[in-house]
Amino acid sequence: MSLGADFQVINFIQTRDRPAAVAFYRDVLGLTFVMDDPFASILDQDGTGLRITQIEGFSPSPHPALGWQVSDIQASIRALTAHGVTMKIYEGFGQDEMGIWHALGGTAKIAWFEDPDGNLLSLTQV
Repeated sequence: MSLGADFQVINFIQTRDRPAAVAFYRDVLGLTFVMDDPFASILDQDGTGLRITQIEGFSPSPHPALGWQVSDIQASIRALTAHGVTMKIYEGFGQDEMGIWHALGGTAKIAWFEDPDGNLLSLTQV
């Protein structure tokens, strides 16, 4: 099966509080607000859409929901922490003081943080 040449990826994230989630993804992460409809709020990052859907009683997964590849993970972490974001530190994982885990073999640096609903998000520098 082929989707054709004109498809675009769109991501979905669930929330208990749509206005708070929109504010986080727009004001902290820098996605562009596009529109609200009765079912979701839609944001965009360079052509990749994000639909934020409010679900009563939503409970986040402990596994990453979204991630971003960045060119300078330390600068990205500093920008996030300046907006009040706390990086997740997993005991025994060997992360550095900024919360960065250096993948075995040194091929990637990864750090994790949560959105207001506890959705796990990640940054990766390769």
